[in-house]
Amino acid sequence: MKHSLSRRVRLAVTGIALALTAGGCGSASAGTEDAAAGEVVVDEQIRAMLPDAVRDRGSIQLATDPSYAPMESYAPDGRTIIGFDADLAAALGSVTGIRVEMVAADFSSAIDETVKGNYDGVLSSMTDTAEREKKVDFVDYFSAGTAIVVQRGNPRGISDLKDLCGAVVAVEKSTVQADLLRRSQPSCGANKIVIKTFKNNADALLQVRTGRAVAILNDYPPAAHLATDARTRSYYQLASTVQYEPGLMGLAVAKDNTELRDALRAALDSLIRSGRYTELLQRWGLMNGALASSSINAGS
Repeated sequence: MKHSLSRRVRLAVTGIALALTAGGCGSASAGTEDAAAGEVVVDEQIRAMLPDAVRDRGSIQLATDPSYAPMESYAPDGRTIIGFDADLAAALGSVTGIRVEMVAADFSSAIDETVKGNYDGVLSSMTDTAEREKKVDFVDYFSAGTAIVVQRGNPRGISDLKDLCGAVVAVEKSTVQADLLRRSQPSCGANKIVIKTFKNNADALLQVRTGRAVAILNDYPPAAHLATDARTRSYYQLASTVQYEPGLMGLAVAKDNTELRDALRAALDSLIRSGRYTELLQRWGLMNGALASSSINAGS
C-alpha cells in the first residue's frame, strides 16, 4: 500500500469514540465503566500520553485485512468493518477520546506501511513474533494457535499436518501459518506440501471451497467460526481440534512511536480492568483467547 492516507478510503469502526473535552469529563473515574450509561469514559491521563500529532489529527488509523471473521470482516453492506478487533478499536478510542479507524489494507505490507508512517498501527489478528518485532512493537491482547480447515466431509481424511504432505494447501501470504507450512516440509521428505499463498484469507478459502486445495491454515478462532457459522459451515470443517503453536496476537506500532504504543497499552489495561474487554470477547465467542493483562513484545 503506497498511497497516502488522504487518498485511502477510511473505514470507521462501529461505535464512534467519545470526543469529550476535559471539562466535560467532570469527576468521572478515569478508564472505568460509567455506571449510568454502561459506557467506558475517557481517561484524560491516557489521552495525554498520546503523541501530539494524533491528538491534533483527532484520529488513529489502524490497518486491517477484513477477511478473517470473527476477528475482522466486512458487514453485509460491504464497507463497514466489524468483528472483535473492530470493537476493540472502538473501545480503545472511547478510553483515549480519539476516534480509532480501521483501514482496509494488505496484510503482507501492513507492517512496512506502518513503519513508513502511512498507518499508525496494525490491528489484524497479527501474531507477535520475534521476526516482526524487528520492525514494530506489539501490544499483546489475545492468544490463539493455528488450526487446519478442510472441506465439509473431510474427503481426504486430514487430521494432522503430516496429512498435508503431497497435497495443495492454501494460505494467506506473510502469515505465521505460511511459515508453519514451510517449517513442516522436512517431515514430508520428497513428498512436499504444495503451498499456495494468496493476497487475503478470502481468496485462500475459495481454493478449499472449490477443491483446488485440500486445506487452509487459519488461527483457531476464524477456523472454528468457519466450521460453525450458518453461512460457511456447509463448506468447511475443522480437521481436528488441535491448535498448533499457540501464540499472542498484538496491535503493532512502529518502534519509534513509543508514545502511541504506551497509550494504547494503558487503554487496553483499562478495558481489561473495567470488564469491557471481557464483554467484547463474550460478544464474539472468543473467551478461550482472553488474557489477564496486556504485554509488550511477549511473543516468540
